[in-house]
Amino acid sequence: MDVESEGILLILSSPSGAGKTTISKRLLQESTNLVGSISFTTRKPRVKEIDGKDYFFVTKEQFNTLCLAGQMLEYAEVFGNFYGVPKDFIERSLENGISVLLNIDWQGAFHLFKIMTEKIVSVFILPPSMQELRLRLNKRNSESNSIIEHRLIQAKEEISKCYQYDYVIVNDDIDKSIKDILIILDAERLKVHRRTHLAKLLKSLSGL
Repeated sequence: MDVESEGILLILSSPSGAGKTTISKRLLQESTNLVGSISFTTRKPRVKEIDGKDYFFVTKEQFNTLCLAGQMLEYAEVFGNFYGVPKDFIERSLENGISVLLNIDWQGAFHLFKIMTEKIVSVFILPPSMQELRLRLNKRNSESNSIIEHRLIQAKEEISKCYQYDYVIVNDDIDKSIKDILIILDAERLKVHRRTHLAKLLKSLSGL
């Protein structure tokens, strides 16, 4: 396959409720060269979540088997549940010039930063305020008050990690947030180290 630019692993992280899932769905609809990575998880599906589309929902025993078989690029425990990133799918996509969108918490992101830095563009999504974050979590109607309070406490630690990301976006306008991330993707694809055709072009130009 003749690839003009290698794929980007676009990592999105945010506190729960900051809008990461909505942004991700819109990005996949509006970008012409971006696919979503479907992670494995041991948590139960939420309302309207579909196995094989939103996540691969597995038992802890199945999850452990996948890890032992080396089929996870990264995995972590979050709120008592395990999440894992499929290795083969991401590596194959990037090699073929296809960018992959990955929603992942900061722990998983930091691990990937260490092992494949050159492939990654990372974006941290912030809520406009803690009050707005609380409102969004309450609107879900899927979690108890105690879990929501725990998520809000956890959000403060998560937000403190945003300085380690390439870009930070405050999601107070969903359309603007999506537009900004698409601009970031376009600019990152033009960076010299990702232009696989550049060496061939420069060689031909030098012969003129």
